[in-house]
Amino acid sequence: MPVSRREFICKTCTTAGALSVAAALERYGVLNALAQGGGNYKALVCIFLFGGNDGNNLIAPIDDVGTSGFKYSDYAAIRTAQSGGGLALTQAEMLQVAAATAQPSGAVNFGFHPALSQTRSLFQSGRAAVVANMGTLYEPITRAEYVARTKPVPANLFSHSDQQQQWQTSQFDGFGTTGWAGRTADRVHTLFNVGAQYPPITTVAGTAIICTGIQNQPYALAPTTSPASIGLSISGAGSPEANARVAALQQLLTFDTGISMIQAASSITGAALQQSAALSAALLGITPLATTFPNTSIGNQLAQIARILKARTALDANLQRQVFFCSMGGYDTHTNQVPDQQTLFAQLDAGLRSFNDALVELSLLNEVTTFTLSEFGRTLRPASGAGSDHGWGSHQIVMGGAVRGGDIYGRLPQFALATGDDASSNGRWIPTTALDQFGATLALWFGVPQADLPAVFPNLANFPSSNLGFML
Repeated sequence: MPVSRREFICKTCTTAGALSVAAALERYGVLNALAQGGGNYKALVCIFLFGGNDGNNLIAPIDDVGTSGFKYSDYAAIRTAQSGGGLALTQAEMLQVAAATAQPSGAVNFGFHPALSQTRSLFQSGRAAVVANMGTLYEPITRAEYVARTKPVPANLFSHSDQQQQWQTSQFDGFGTTGWAGRTADRVHTLFNVGAQYPPITTVAGTAIICTGIQNQPYALAPTTSPASIGLSISGAGSPEANARVAALQQLLTFDTGISMIQAASSITGAALQQSAALSAALLGITPLATTFPNTSIGNQLAQIARILKARTALDANLQRQVFFCSMGGYDTHTNQVPDQQTLFAQLDAGLRSFNDALVELSLLNEVTTFTLSEFGRTLRPASGAGSDHGWGSHQIVMGGAVRGGDIYGRLPQFALATGDDASSNGRWIPTTALDQFGATLALWFGVPQADLPAVFPNLANFPSSNLGFML
């Protein structure tokens, strides 16, 4: 059975003996020790919440000030009075924050989910912001236009697989072949990564189309892989037999078979060996982080990214722009949403806090921006089984020293059924902020020229602004 590049790399991340392999590859001239780099470094870190996160309980109005339909009482009435019931947060348990800018409804005070205490602290200190009711859009659309089908909408709106692809590709008429983060990396490569040998994109959560560019392909790494185990999967660390196998494989990879598929596979395998050896050597050369991370899936992923950030100049000093991808599952909360979301948000919250602390430790707080994505939101109206159904627009978190924090960007939906922002009769929010606008704001900060944005975000020209203002 053919082995994919990702499978190969993942297999190489699970065995002992990589230390001797890295040394062997270094003797063959594969590993380049690069000098310390300059101070123009920036990185984007995407946390994808697979399943469709219910943003209605991530943040919501906490009082009854403002326009009807945008108050706590409007939110609570729908979240509690329906047959499913029981999804509303109480005012007493919500973690109150005051946004720097009033919403169009006049509301200023909002409440985070009680499990997001650290995120609330980051928001209050100006290191985190919320982008409200964001989603996949070809162009702005109203409820009347949606119901009448007078404007195009993304294909298969409420399908997990379709929306996961569309959120990652920003291509809404089918399955795209490249992701917007990969295309972003492509556009800055000749501006900031000239001479870099290591890939600018790293995923610690398996294959993800968002990471795939036209020129740039991601490096895949298991989150709990130790530095010494990154390398070729050969037993007998330090033995002559192990080193002989490495040499034999390298020699095989140089053969010209005349068969294009075999040559391409050899090239991929050779590149994976070089990248694994380089990363292993760089990580082995750093001291452990003082910051501790929670022993959860997202905690381990963010810890691995933090270690790579610490080793970045030893890994490749020419790499001045990097993209990282990690993820959480479990957000498809059709049932038992209240306890499940409590657990999920607590894990996300602790991971974000530790990652923030690690960035402070590494003096990279202003250089690294972290953001959440999820394939869709969920209905405000509860479903049977104490959960919620698939929605459309949702709220996302952006974190970092370069974020204009302490504010909500975009507009929270109107809490009313079968009218206003509802695409149906269940509180399935029509997005009022586009994914393309969100991604373009990040890409501009990352260094993508304004003129190149349409090549990365194909729907951007349909919206009034390419910059939502949440980045400094």
